[in-house]
Amino acid sequence: MALSSESNTLLSLDELHNINAANIAIVSTEWNDKIVAAQISGALDVLNKIGGINVTQYVVPGAFEIPFACKQIAEKTKGIVGAPDAIIAFGAVIRGGTPHFEYVCEALVQGVSALNISLPIPTIFGVLTLNTEAEAWERLGGVHGHKGEEAAIAALKMIQFNRAISI
Repeated sequence: MALSSESNTLLSLDELHNINAANIAIVSTEWNDKIVAAQISGALDVLNKIGGINVTQYVVPGAFEIPFACKQIAEKTKGIVGAPDAIIAFGAVIRGGTPHFEYVCEALVQGVSALNISLPIPTIFGVLTLNTEAEAWERLGGVHGHKGEEAAIAALKMIQFNRAISI
């Protein structure tokens, strides 16, 4: 696994414990599917390395739909066996020649931020906001690490945090 060396603490799996039987929902977009597939692959590599993590994947058309899907998943699975302990949102929004990029990114950031305040489980922002497709590959195993792996680590650490404060 090619984890970036930006922060050894941030990317370390050594401190993760009490993560057995965790459930993670991954919400991903259809847009920029090759990039999104690489994000998911990196996340699954980390989750498989930890072991005992159940993953359910959901697909939505685009990044704008991510907050709605995350909220629905959290609300409709609350209290049932297999309900997610965390949700990871994956997508890639690439800047074009219109203001659409800014509108989508702003709505997405606000939506995921609102979920993190209102839901009892964390929603991890794994969406790449990019100027070019080349920037995606720099963030998926290139010079900027692997953002899919980092999102999975963040989810696991937040599950651990939630479990620690619930005891």
